[in-house]
Amino acid sequence: MRTLVSASALALSLVAIAANAQGVRTERTLSLALANQIASDTVAACAANGHAVAATVVDRAGTIRAVQRADNAGPHTLAASLDKAFTSASARNATLAMMETAQKNPAAANLVHIPGFLLLGGGVPVKIGNDTIGAVGVGGAPGGHLDEQCAMAALDKVKDQLK
Repeated sequence: MRTLVSASALALSLVAIAANAQGVRTERTLSLALANQIASDTVAACAANGHAVAATVVDRAGTIRAVQRADNAGPHTLAASLDKAFTSASARNATLAMMETAQKNPAAANLVHIPGFLLLGGGVPVKIGNDTIGAVGVGGAPGGHLDEQCAMAALDKVKDQLK
């Protein structure tokens, strides 16, 4: 009988340990060095095309990790880049794709009412495989598609670090 009680107690404690382990997650995130590199490479990519922009890089939760604003970039570019980065990290999608979906789908058009969401091109998630670890937002080029191109060029430069 004692063996049965001891075995039952052991089994219950193993179940409790397994349940507690499921409550803790390990997540990958952007280092400050990588965030700064992405922001710098984004601003440089746009500058090479004659566009003065701001780039904001956020972590997976949408919290700012790095910001750069090019000489002559308008003051509004900071807020736009942050909102695009937040939107992309939060939705785990590119803001240009979200904007196009919202234009075609009346139900998705309500996304513009979420505080901090900006459905303009220029927000791109930073991913390792399917895991979104952050996002970069760009504001200031004459068109969201151009903002997105700068972000994509920067992410292409760091792709080996995102494996």
